[in-house]
Amino acid sequence: MITLKNKIAIVTGASRSTGIGTAVCRALASVGADIFFTHWYPFDETEGNGGEKEWPEQLRKELEGLGVRVGHMEADFANPETPSLVMDQVERLLGSASILINNAAYCVSTNYRSLDMATLDQHYVVNNRGTILLSTEFARRFEKNHPAGTPGRIVFMVSKGPDPDNLAYIATKGALISLIEPLSVGLAPLGITVNGFDPGPTDTGWMDENMKAHFLPMFPMGRIGLPEDAARAIRFLASDESQWITGQVMKSEGGFLGK
Repeated sequence: MITLKNKIAIVTGASRSTGIGTAVCRALASVGADIFFTHWYPFDETEGNGGEKEWPEQLRKELEGLGVRVGHMEADFANPETPSLVMDQVERLLGSASILINNAAYCVSTNYRSLDMATLDQHYVVNNRGTILLSTEFARRFEKNHPAGTPGRIVFMVSKGPDPDNLAYIATKGALISLIEPLSVGLAPLGITVNGFDPGPTDTGWMDENMKAHFLPMFPMGRIGLPEDAARAIRFLASDESQWITGQVMKSEGGFLGK
């Protein structure tokens, strides 16, 4: 049986009740992990799937109801100071984390006609710079604060595919995929595994009925992916049972045919 009792997990991008970040928080807390999650309301309000300003506090109370400690903060990963600020706050509220789930991301539609420097840069600073700097700061503090032999986990949420209207997003997620293997080698002596997780198209609130009708025939299991599908697999990757899995990209797509 998986248990994360006495472990502290950081989950970025848990801004919405229907998102993967929220589902991951629930899944990790359900097996005993203390949770620190980040959110960034301005993005969801203006460019994301709709803001839920009260959601972080609602999620905190829900998770605390499972008997775990919980902290959270607004975190704009376009700010280069955010990775250190997040780690400082985690340590101040909960202690030294051993699990990092990199779920926060910036995504707006871009194709060859609309892509410009400003849009590409915004994808880069959040999806690459902010995420990578948080991961390396996490690793440095893990090395400093945990005794040898402590298992650590880093999971990057990634994506791919032939979508011509998501050029910047897929390009920056591809950069994370290229980082996973060398970073896993560098952090293996610390006991930290580094993996990527690709959930495929997941109904987190961005699909309207036309989109669902388009995607459904591509799932041979007869339904579209749900946030809970991703969360269950990430819970395994965060556990001690996954110690020998590192440097990999796991696809958990229900046999999705739209490669």
